[in-house]
Amino acid sequence: MVYASGIRLPCVPHLYKSSAPSGFNGDRRSTSLSFLLKKDSFSRKIFAGKSSKEFDASPLIITASEKVLVPGSQSDDPSAVTDQLETPETVSEDIEVRNGIESLQMEDNENVEIEDHGPVTLQGKVSSEKSEVKSEVGPRSIPPPGAGQKIYEIDPNLLGHRQHLDYRYGRYKQMCEDIDKYEGGLAAFSRGYEKFGFIRSDTGITYREWAPGAKIHMDTPSGIKDSIPAWIKFSVQAPGEIPYNGIYYDPPEEEKYVFQHPQPKKPKSLRIYEAHVGMSSTEPIINTYANFRDDVLPRIKRLGYNAVQIMAVQEHSYYASFGYHVTNFFAPSSRCGTPDDLKSLIDKAHELGLLVLMDIVHSHASNNVLDGLNMFDGTDGHYFHSGSRGYHWMWDSRLFNYGSWEVLRFLLSNARWWLEEYKFDGFRFDGVTSMMYTHHGLQVAFTGNYSEYFGFATDVDAVVYLMLVNDMIHGLYPEAVSIGEDVSGMPTFCIPVQDGGVGFDYRLQMAIADKWIQLLKKRDEDWKMGEIVHTMTNRRWLEKCVAYAESHDQALVGDKTIAFWLMDKDMYDFMALDRPSTPLIDRGIALHKMIRLITMGLGGEAYLNFMGNEFGHPEWIDFPRVDQRLPNGQFVPGNNFSYDKCRRRYFYNSYCASVICTQGDADYLRYRGMQEFDRAMQHLEEKYGFMTSEHQYVSRKDEGDRVIVFERGNLVFVFNFHWNSSYSDYRVGCLKPGKYKIVLDSDDPLFGGYKRLDHNAEYFSLEGWYDDQPHSFLVYAPSRTAVVYALADEEEQPLNV
Repeated sequence: MVYASGIRLPCVPHLYKSSAPSGFNGDRRSTSLSFLLKKDSFSRKIFAGKSSKEFDASPLIITASEKVLVPGSQSDDPSAVTDQLETPETVSEDIEVRNGIESLQMEDNENVEIEDHGPVTLQGKVSSEKSEVKSEVGPRSIPPPGAGQKIYEIDPNLLGHRQHLDYRYGRYKQMCEDIDKYEGGLAAFSRGYEKFGFIRSDTGITYREWAPGAKIHMDTPSGIKDSIPAWIKFSVQAPGEIPYNGIYYDPPEEEKYVFQHPQPKKPKSLRIYEAHVGMSSTEPIINTYANFRDDVLPRIKRLGYNAVQIMAVQEHSYYASFGYHVTNFFAPSSRCGTPDDLKSLIDKAHELGLLVLMDIVHSHASNNVLDGLNMFDGTDGHYFHSGSRGYHWMWDSRLFNYGSWEVLRFLLSNARWWLEEYKFDGFRFDGVTSMMYTHHGLQVAFTGNYSEYFGFATDVDAVVYLMLVNDMIHGLYPEAVSIGEDVSGMPTFCIPVQDGGVGFDYRLQMAIADKWIQLLKKRDEDWKMGEIVHTMTNRRWLEKCVAYAESHDQALVGDKTIAFWLMDKDMYDFMALDRPSTPLIDRGIALHKMIRLITMGLGGEAYLNFMGNEFGHPEWIDFPRVDQRLPNGQFVPGNNFSYDKCRRRYFYNSYCASVICTQGDADYLRYRGMQEFDRAMQHLEEKYGFMTSEHQYVSRKDEGDRVIVFERGNLVFVFNFHWNSSYSDYRVGCLKPGKYKIVLDSDDPLFGGYKRLDHNAEYFSLEGWYDDQPHSFLVYAPSRTAVVYALADEEEQPLNV
């Protein structure tokens, strides 16, 4: 077993430039370099490209890494050098072609011995269990492109932009044909991790890279450069050092984590708990995969969520980027543990019946030259567009060239790697709006006019990539989920690729959170019921949405969570049950529950909550940082590199994170009621499945009474947003006749309410049309209260929370 750390390997020479085939923009060029590390030596082999075209076969000198490290050898110091690679000889000009992909083989005369230090492991616990779970896998094949015409049946308004949409689909079909012709299909094309990077075989370990811009002696246009391999599977930052080191992570078979539990089936409705492992501890530290597995996953299960969405999985050298400035795309963040620790976390989630979704970043990459892909081969336009098109001025990051053949291979393989190797159950694709438009959605107000979506500002290459990756995900992993973060409202976004759509399962309904922040800046008296309903229901037919009142975006420093918007500094002094409340606290707790329930009930076909917001976390997220001065000269004060606000204070709520819970001071805090209401929401949806019901009807949005009434599935939801008016014998419409009973009441004392409703009361329907419904019944609607009613015969089994 070899753990080779400190790997910062040179870029790879490429010997010619080929003309691009029709249907995509960029070069379809392969790798030029391979290291073959044999069992007893580093016998070096280098593979470079060949074409029937003429090329400059001048001698190439490849510089090697300065050191290859073996952690756990004679010293635990990660900077301890155990072996050093010598500079190889001049590259041979003897060339051969293999399987249509350029490969030039060159032998090095020098062999560098590696000491055998026996089995060693990195930090963290690695399972040694050997019995692998036999999970049920659906058909693993990618269907051929369809006609792509069904979108016009779904939305006839698209016919006015048929030229663009047919062109887009034609580009997608041509790309599929090219991939079939040159790579043997998308299934093979998306297994680039089996060819690139460090690959173990019977003869040794081969390292292969794609770097067409590298020159002799690796003297790149930007100077001599060593890089962490683009396909590295693990990368760590040694104590006291700034740059990261690539790690060849290959534990012995008996130490590799073996999955024990099958992946859960995709639920009909998703209830997603968005989480960041590093900041999931109650202590001001970076939490570990193991602690999250043992402490947080049981909490998520008990709350009633059926999926956990994990942020910041891909390695990122800047912690405060929240994981969105990725440096090493195939490597899990080493801050939280080893790759095997992450696998153990995912396996435990599967044991609990939870899907694990990954927040994947393919919209941009860190501009970090030292640790990431930027200038990897010494050129500005390697994985990215060159010039201004390849730079995101707001995010200060690099933008991929989705028309490049090797970029497609890299990103498609990256998505498949996480599904295949780590058993993730799907993805939330970050920043998709930025991908789909050349303006990246910056300083653009989308009004819904279709010309905003289908024109010269659309990056067709990026949209075609999204179609391909969704093809791959759904074809090879039928139970996997794909969610796209799109603020633009791109039509066809959640229509299957075969029908002409982009292929996502869900779109994040981002406008809802923005609407709540907008309303919370106003007085209750200025809230418009019609605006709330419109925002909740404004989504495209047959395109499913993930609704949320607040995600991680609203919890960041510089913004406020809904709870903090509502209650502000009063949360620090008046949340104890043994102290009197304040009008601000009473209002805040009441509206916090109503806002979450109407978002879940009316806003989409799935629901998301960011960790801690279920109980109204009182503080923002502020990552440890130092003082900095922005390029424009603005000074931004730091926080003395403090982790105090980069954690979740779970002890505020009513139970501990472990399976066996003890009651503590949190039982005397008002946070408990808000969290118990969140649990009740999740379990109500689990029982009735209202989010995915085809029946959704808003029967009342009364601006005078401040009342909203709607049906979702077989449930009737009644919201009274009035600040002081309660209504007796308030008539609400319903579709089905019968006897109704209360199944959820935000005024329940368990939820911090005032028990103004009798849960034993029965509500009998009346004949006759009311609010465009054939039946109705009379209720008591207390102020700032949400109540859900169900037919009594459907409420025979109690709601177990």
